[in-house]
Amino acid sequence: MGMNEATATFSALRPRLHGIAYRMLGSVAESEDVVQDIWLSWNAAEHTAIENAEAWLVAATTRRAIDRLRAAKVRREEYVGIWLPEPVLTDHGASPEDVQELAGDVSVAFLLLLERLSPEARAAFLLREVFDIDYAEIADTIGKSEAACRQLVHRAKDQLRDERPRHAAPREAHLALMRRFAEALANGDFPAIRSMLAVDADLTGDGGGKVTSFPKPMLGGQRIAQLFYASYLRYGAAVEVRLTRINGEWAFLRYIEGQLESVQTFVTDGEKILSIHVQRNPDKLRRIEQGLQGFAA
Repeated sequence: MGMNEATATFSALRPRLHGIAYRMLGSVAESEDVVQDIWLSWNAAEHTAIENAEAWLVAATTRRAIDRLRAAKVRREEYVGIWLPEPVLTDHGASPEDVQELAGDVSVAFLLLLERLSPEARAAFLLREVFDIDYAEIADTIGKSEAACRQLVHRAKDQLRDERPRHAAPREAHLALMRRFAEALANGDFPAIRSMLAVDADLTGDGGGKVTSFPKPMLGGQRIAQLFYASYLRYGAAVEVRLTRINGEWAFLRYIEGQLESVQTFVTDGEKILSIHVQRNPDKLRRIEQGLQGFAA
């Protein structure tokens, strides 16, 4: 394989590699660092000795992401407030590569659930269930037996199944609920806001220690409705909510006085809002703003 062919091979697989790294780490910046590291390793490799370029690149990316995730878990223990995954714009401002790498289940809520798995279990689960890689290749990638990898995936599926909503909302019902909720927020319609929140709804915010946010999840639809209504009373028409796709799902971009204040993603059953994840960390909003500016230009 000549250098031109090697470069073309890597470029074709780059979205897949980025998709693996992002699902492992929940951070676009760290995922890009991983893929860049693999690009350097790929350039330095003896390509004539590599029988399957895709398997080599997927394995190398996964191993690097496992190492990064171990270090990230230590840092996240010292994170100020609650850590939430970095959202990715997948609406009109998304590149074809973004859409491809985020195909499948990669919602913010799902990435947050994956945080509960060990790095090896997360890798095994993603490689098998999302990227459809056989157990022999997974075993070689993470350095465990096929039987051990099967057990890791089985346990991960059980754990995630227990935590995920039992009834996933159809996309059309989710979108319709989001539109009604956005309208209620714009009108300051407290009864309507409250009616669309489940009694046991929860709201989690990430300010990264740079802007104010809640140190622990807010529980209860009534309290969450009061929070949104208080924002309406405080800011009135200065608040604007725009519907867009974040991580492949319909979500809110909330602006205050024309400035992006938060990205809000939702878990719903199509009738009620079950969970809200509010990303306010300016560092994690920056890429969203850049994507929107790029589209506007």
